[in-house]
Amino acid sequence: MTVTIYDVAREAKVSMATVSRVLNGNPNVKPETRKKVKDVIERLNYRPNAVARGLASKKTTTVGVIIPDISNLYYSALARGLDDIAEMYNYQTIITNTENDPEKERDSFLSLVSKQVDGIVFLGGALNDQTLTDIKESHVPVVICGTSEKDKNLPSVNIDYYEAMREATSKFLEDGADRIVFVKASYSEQLENHIEEGIKAAYTDNSKSSDDSLILTAGPDYQSGIDIFNEINEHKADVVITMSDETAIGVLHSAMDHNLDIPEDIQVLSCSNTRLVNMVRPQLSSVALPLYDIGAVGMRLLTKYMNEETVDEANVILPYKIEYRSTTK
Repeated sequence: MTVTIYDVAREAKVSMATVSRVLNGNPNVKPETRKKVKDVIERLNYRPNAVARGLASKKTTTVGVIIPDISNLYYSALARGLDDIAEMYNYQTIITNTENDPEKERDSFLSLVSKQVDGIVFLGGALNDQTLTDIKESHVPVVICGTSEKDKNLPSVNIDYYEAMREATSKFLEDGADRIVFVKASYSEQLENHIEEGIKAAYTDNSKSSDDSLILTAGPDYQSGIDIFNEINEHKADVVITMSDETAIGVLHSAMDHNLDIPEDIQVLSCSNTRLVNMVRPQLSSVALPLYDIGAVGMRLLTKYMNEETVDEANVILPYKIEYRSTTK
């Protein structure tokens, strides 16, 4: 039979309220009473019912996590940082995978709200307009990590993609490149707009004209990089910048299959810096996002909203660096 809080209270000869105070770490319990209750809990192997505790406290100590593609290393790195902080603050996580489907994204959000989670984190991806409306109407704290949205009232954690792309593009231009292709991946319209603006700013800084025809779109996976390569090659690109490491590796392998020298004939830079960048040969240059930290800071930010703590900065920008490896000069 399942052991209940009633059984613990009866065996310890205290009230259920006292058992509850012990379970919740309330200091207003005498040390000898606390020890007696804990001894009974251990002897009976009692495990508190999270749902029942949630009904009593109006908190479930659960956090919903919405991931566009759970198989993508970018998102798993974000999730790892988030989960470590969730565990530190005694929150359980419920992970949902939307497969980059806007309808699944909305269904996941509404499902998590119906489960009465205390908060929700979106790890990357592009939030559709209906989901944004649902967020505003739900009154559940939400934080987005690794992406950007037009609504700055939505708490977020990210890097400054504009400056990262401005810096990287400027270096390529200063080193003699002039056909820089940017491969978008429909992560987030707002985020990719920042990247485009950063690239164009670098052209302006270097007194050169940018070319919108050099902005292409592909999926975030390896095969998409292979599929888009012919179009890249038609543009006679000397540099390719991609959102995803997997896309970049697809481009890289296709370039090598076409007997192009890396990085002399074409340079490749990604914007994720997952562990894949060191596993591929030649090793992939990338904008190094602090992926673990983005997830961890996002979860800590959410705990502040869930516990009604003071939030000094709702839109957190973390530092980045650019790791130049063997796919760039």
